[in-house]
Amino acid sequence: MSNSSKIIIVYIIGLIFGALGLDLWDAKTSVLKGLLGLGWTALLLIGLFFAEKNEKE
Repeated sequence: MSNSSKIIIVYIIGLIFGALGLDLWDAKTSVLKGLLGLGWTALLLIGLFFAEKNEKE
C-alpha cells in the first residue's frame, strides 16, 4: 500500500471521528470547528505533497 493511500485512509477516519465525535457537520457549527476541519484538510494536502515527493526520489 502506498503512502498516499495510507494518508487518505487516516484522513477519512479523522473525518468520520469529526462528524460523529465532534459534530463538525452539525447545523450549529462554530468557527473553531470549521477551522479545525480546514486544518485537517490542510494536513491532508501537506501529507500528500510530501508522500508524492518521496515516491519520486
